[in-house]
This record gives sequence, C-alpha cells and structure tokens, in this order.
Amino acid sequence: MASTVSGAATVRQPGDTAPLLLAVRGVGISHEGAATPTPAAASFSVARGEVVLLLGPSGAGKSTLALALNGLIPHAVPASLSGTVLVDGLDTQHTPVATLSTRVGMVFQDPDAQLVTGTLLDEVAFGPENLRMPVDEVLSRSEDALRRVGLWDRRSENPDRLSGGGRQRLAIACALAMGSPLLVLDEPTANLDPQGIEEVYAALEELVAAGDRAIVLIEHNLDAAARITDRVVVLDHDGRTHADGTVDEVLRGRAEELHAMGVWLPVATLAALRLRAAGWALDPLPIDPDELRSALEAAGAPSSATVSVRKAGRIETSAPAAGADSRSSLLSEPLIRVRGLRTHRGRAEILHGVDLDVHAGEFVAIVGANGAGKTTLLQSIAGVVPIPRGQVTVAGTDIARTDLRTLSRRIGFVFQNPEHQFIAHTVFDELAHGLRQQHVPDEAVRARATDVLRRFGLDGKADVHPFLLSGGQKRRLSVGTALVTGAPVLALDEPTFGQDRARADELLSLLDSLRREGTTVLVVTHDMQLVTEYADRTIVVGDGRILRDAATHDVFADDAFLRTAGLRQPPLRRAFSGMTRHPQLAGVTRLADLPNPDPTATAAPTVTPAPTVTPEAAP
Repeated sequence: MASTVSGAATVRQPGDTAPLLLAVRGVGISHEGAATPTPAAASFSVARGEVVLLLGPSGAGKSTLALALNGLIPHAVPASLSGTVLVDGLDTQHTPVATLSTRVGMVFQDPDAQLVTGTLLDEVAFGPENLRMPVDEVLSRSEDALRRVGLWDRRSENPDRLSGGGRQRLAIACALAMGSPLLVLDEPTANLDPQGIEEVYAALEELVAAGDRAIVLIEHNLDAAARITDRVVVLDHDGRTHADGTVDEVLRGRAEELHAMGVWLPVATLAALRLRAAGWALDPLPIDPDELRSALEAAGAPSSATVSVRKAGRIETSAPAAGADSRSSLLSEPLIRVRGLRTHRGRAEILHGVDLDVHAGEFVAIVGANGAGKTTLLQSIAGVVPIPRGQVTVAGTDIARTDLRTLSRRIGFVFQNPEHQFIAHTVFDELAHGLRQQHVPDEAVRARATDVLRRFGLDGKADVHPFLLSGGQKRRLSVGTALVTGAPVLALDEPTFGQDRARADELLSLLDSLRREGTTVLVVTHDMQLVTEYADRTIVVGDGRILRDAATHDVFADDAFLRTAGLRQPPLRRAFSGMTRHPQLAGVTRLADLPNPDPTATAAPTVTPAPTVTPEAAP
C-alpha cells in the first residue's frame, strides 16, 4: 500500500482504495517551555483495516504524537501543534475531544492514567455510558471487551487489586468497548506476561480482521507485534518521518539502518544480522524465530564459522560467562536473606511464606505471570512496602527496622512506573536528592549527577521537569536515581520499559558491568530474552510462592513448566533449539553469543564509583 521513504513521509499510492481513517501531515508538537518541537515533522496515513506500527528512538515523540491523534493535544495537554491531524475527516485542532472519542480509542503508556472507577465492569462501561448508549448495548460491549482480555471473571473487583499487567489489560478492554474505528495503543503489552501478550495480540488480530477498524501501535516488543502489522512508520531522533512502508520494506529491507538508529527490531532479525555479518546467507532477513530456523536450515554454514558449544549449552566467547566472576561469593553468607516472608495488601496476603537467599554479585531475574507476586516480592526486599520484622535482611540489616535514609544506602529501587518516584522539579535535582540526603559534598553531588546525566543521554535535560521527559527518558532517569548513590544492591522493576534498543543495551551492559564489580542486581521483567542474556539465576514466582529457583539455563530447559507458569521460551531458544543442519547453533540462547555486526561496539559503560558513606558516618 505504501513504499519506503527516507527523510519524508510517503502517503498512499495511486490505486489505493481502502478508506482513509487517519491523516497526519507535517505534525510538530511543542510543550510549554520546550526549545524544540518533539516530534518535529511527522507525516503518515492509516486506512481502515490497517495495523500501523510506529517506531523510533526514545525521545522521538511517539507517545506525544499519540496524544494528538485523539485531540488531547492541544485541547487538554498544554502544548502547541503545527501541521494537521485528520481523523475520519475531522481536524483534531477544531473538534472537541468528546466528539473525537467516538472515533479514537486510546490506551496510554501508563494505564493508571485512565482508570477512574470502582470496579472493572464500571471502568469498561464508563466510556459507552458517556456516549448515552442503551444499557443493554453498554453491558454487551463491556462483557465482550472484558472477555477478550481475560478479565470477565474479575469484573466485580476494584482495579487497584490488579497487577500492572492486569491494569494494562483493563485499559485495553476500555478502548475496545468504545467501538471506535481507530485504536491508538501506546506500549499495550509492556506490563503483560508472555501468555497475556499472545492473548492480547490474538484479540487485536481478530478485531481488525473485519476490515472496518484500524490500529496505530507504538510497541517495543516487535516479536509479537510484527505478525499483525501491515505497515511500519519510523520517526528519527528529531521526530521526523524517516521511513513508511510494509514490514518487508522497512523491518527487513532497512534493518541495518534501523539498528544503527537505535530502533528495536525483532530478536530473530537481530540474530540474523549478526549471522549474516559472519557470512551466513540470510536474505531476506527473518522476522520471527520460525523464519530464522527455516532460513538457517536451508543455508549452508560459512567456512569461517568457528562457533563451538559449551557444555552448559552456550557458545564460547572471549568474554566470561555471566556470573562466572561471582561464584566465590556464593560460598559466603548471603547478602539478602528472606525467611517466611508474608506480605499483605490490605487484608489480602500476596506472598505466602517466601524463603530466599541472594549473594553479593548475583544478577537475579524474577519472573512469572501477571499477578504472581513478582513486584510485591521485589518491593518487599527493597522495603518499599510494609513487611513484618525479621523476615528480610540486607547485609545483616533488618529492612523493617531501617529508616529510609539508611535503606537508600543499601538498596536502590526503580519502580515499574517512573513517575511514582519523582519528587524534584528538575532532572538534575532528582538525581542529586539521594546524595544530598546522605550529606555528600556539593562538588561531589554535581560531579556524580553530571556523570549519570551523560551516561544516560540526559545531559541536555538537566533543567527540565521530570514529568516533561519522554517515557524512555523518564525510565532512564528513574534508573539513574537508583545508580547514583552507589548502593550495593539494585532492584529494578521492568528496567527496559519505554527504552529504545540502543538505550536498553547501554543500560543492561551497565548493570552487568556493575554486577561484575560486585553490585547485586535484582530485576523483575517479562522479557524472557533479557533474562536469558543477562541473568545467571532465575526465580519463577506463582500465586505468591516461589515455583522454581535455579540457574537460568536450567529454568528455560523445561518448556512444560514454563507454560504452566504462564511463561514462554525466549525467541532465540525457540529458533535454535533442536537445530539439525547446524548443531553448533543448537545451544545458542543469547545474542551475545553470536558475532557482533557492529564494528563500533565498545565495552560496557561504567559509572564513576559513588562517594562512600558509611552508616556510622551518616547522621
């Protein structure tokens, strides 16, 4: 329907007959106080029946642009808009949001921003009720939407009782119930477990199959999104339309270009880029694990291929295996000790007698289905939620008996939603706050905060209010606030949410570098490939209990268990497991074990050690 372009948008071609539902023409958006518009000049169109995937580096303005598609910008959000947005022929700058809401359904990056009522059923019914639909129609739409996302049986519960993934499903149901011809979904699966991602995309695929609806999808999980996508629109770092075309034209044909821009690609495509650079004949590039497997089975190995499989099932590389330099610490006393942990939310018990030890220098992933208790476990260890005394200790200190200032020197915590932890009026002050609480000298505070700003690509945002950052920038800031104090333990809830590929790689390399220097890293994530790449140990949580605690390789070797726990194999394991023609690839589970096509790649970034503040010296 459209062809690729570079530097400008491609609109529909002669002969296109599908009805045009959305037209974005030269749109630039400037927030109050911003020096430059973000996005700067976005242009694309969407026809009924299409799923259009909107990609771009963090900070390109994707989420901001989404707010303009339903009129929230400029009518509700203080920002100026240049260019034109037409929805079903209506100019959004001159059409009330109430009118546009009948044509555009929206799912925000943060689902909490749109949940307002007391039960799930009331929440989903709220929109149709405000359109003055008959009661029977409201109830029918609400039931259908809740069933599509697997929440009908919980319709009488308060949304506050849902996990982050559950609230994400509810927000999607609210958008579906409106029956709007255009759905705008901003990271709709970011907080969903692998099974939930499959179910949501199946529902979306069914929704657009009739041909009278369209979807604009902002998503980093391209392994799930690519299979339902018709067209891909890419914004560059400034928020200008860089490419607009089919999946084949953009994701396959311009993969190396997008990779260099820092845009997310499917894991199978990233693996294929590495293999092709090493001499494997992979053309066209595969998009999903099945395609990668088929392409490799059909291709001969290059004569220069020298990969060999280690006994543990990974590929030998010049770098030490994850966790190899921390094994001696496992013989010592655990840094984190959890005994009989029972955490409550209101009257409900979420964790049921959890026992757990974590040693210094481990990189531990905590995974599980939505509502399993992963985030509650992480928050309990970090002292973010109230817990009984004597159940969690860090370096011998009882978390329940420790004041927040002392606790922040022992463990740095990153919330699933970055905005939940921001307290200062500028990015610099947000980073400086923890150091100032520890009475670090001003000169050291400035040096340390400036270093983190530079490392996380925020050096031009020092004086900006944290709430005016993009979603990816907010996430980087939240991680920076945890790193800046130099705590020996870092606990991160979905640390790569909202990040482009380049920033996610940088962040994870940084965490791995810190781990190698002795920092203990705990990560809650739904990204199974991330777990495989970086975690030497994986804890699977289910129904408030630990279902399995073992080496990551051993956990993912049991496919039946993973499915029972609501999890799935990571893409590379699905692609390479049981490879027959090239058995040397059969044990590959990590991108890091494949040749790196980027000759400019450097070692993992490091962070200047934080000023040491001992408990005795602190007031």
